[in-house]
Amino acid sequence: MEAADVLVARLAALQHRIVTRRQLLTAGLGAGKIRHRLENGRLFQLHPGVYSVGTADPGPLGHLLSAVVASGNRAVLSHRSAAALWRLLEAKPGPIDVTVPGTRTQRRNGIRRHSSRSLPPAEITTRLRIPCTTVERVLIDLAALRSPELERAVEQGFVNRLIGRTRMQEALHRAKGRTGTRQLKRLLAGLLPQLPFTRSELERRFLKLIASAHLPMPIVNRHREDHRVDFHWPASRLVVETDGRGIHDNPYAFEEDRRRDLDLELADWHVIRLTWRQIAEQPERVLALVRKRLTAARSGR
Repeated sequence: MEAADVLVARLAALQHRIVTRRQLLTAGLGAGKIRHRLENGRLFQLHPGVYSVGTADPGPLGHLLSAVVASGNRAVLSHRSAAALWRLLEAKPGPIDVTVPGTRTQRRNGIRRHSSRSLPPAEITTRLRIPCTTVERVLIDLAALRSPELERAVEQGFVNRLIGRTRMQEALHRAKGRTGTRQLKRLLAGLLPQLPFTRSELERRFLKLIASAHLPMPIVNRHREDHRVDFHWPASRLVVETDGRGIHDNPYAFEEDRRRDLDLELADWHVIRLTWRQIAEQPERVLALVRKRLTAARSGR
C-alpha cells in the first residue's frame, strides 16, 4: 500500500470513512490516482468532491458528515437531522438538514440546505465528530419550522439533561423575533419544569399523566429496601413500577420483579405495576387507582 493510502485510511478512520478531494490531493493522490481508485472500488463518490473510503455505504454518521462537508467549510448539521443526532427525535429517511451562511435555502443531492444570516459560535458544536448546531439552536430551528415534533424534542432534551437553562435563555434572546419562539417559550415554561428527569419514555408518560391530574408528584428512580423503584410516594407508602415489555419479558426479569415486590410489600410498601398499554390506552383507570391508593393512605385505611 502506498504511503498516501495509509494516510487516507487514517483520515477516514477519524471521519466516519469520509474524505474530501482536497485531503486526497494533500495526501499525495493526484487526479489520475483518484480516478483509478474510483474505478477499482477503493473510493466511492457521495457528493462532488466528497468520497467514502472502501465502501459505498459509510453508515448513518458517514452520510451525515458527508452532507455537511459537501456543503462548505462553514456548514453544520441542523434542524431535524441534528435533532436525531442529539437523540431528541428518531432518525428518519429523507434529506439531510444542513445550515450554511447566506440567504437562500436549497435542496439537492439528498441535502436540504438552510441558509442563516445568524449562526453565532455559541450555537455551533461538534457531536460524534460531526459539526452541528447546539441542542438549544436545534429547538429554535424546529420551532421556526412549526414542527409538530417540537414538543417531543423539548421533552427529550429535558429527560436526557441536554438543555441548559442559561444557554436556552441566551439562545432565545438571540432568536428574538424569529417565528415559533413564543411557542417554544410556552413549552419550556409550562410543560416540563415541574417534571423530574426520567429514564424512559414510559416513565415520562406516566409522570405527565400524574401532573395532568394534579396529583402529588412522586419521587423518581430512588432506592427503597435495597431496590431501585420507578416512582414512590413515601408518605403513602406507595410504589409504582412501569413495565416496558422489552425489558421485563423474560423469565429472569419476571422472577426478579416478583422478588422485589415481595421485599417491598414485607416492608409495608404497596406496589402497583403498570404496562405501556395501560398508561397509553387506559389513563383514567390508572389515575383512578393511584388516586384511590393515595387517598386510602391519607385516611389510614
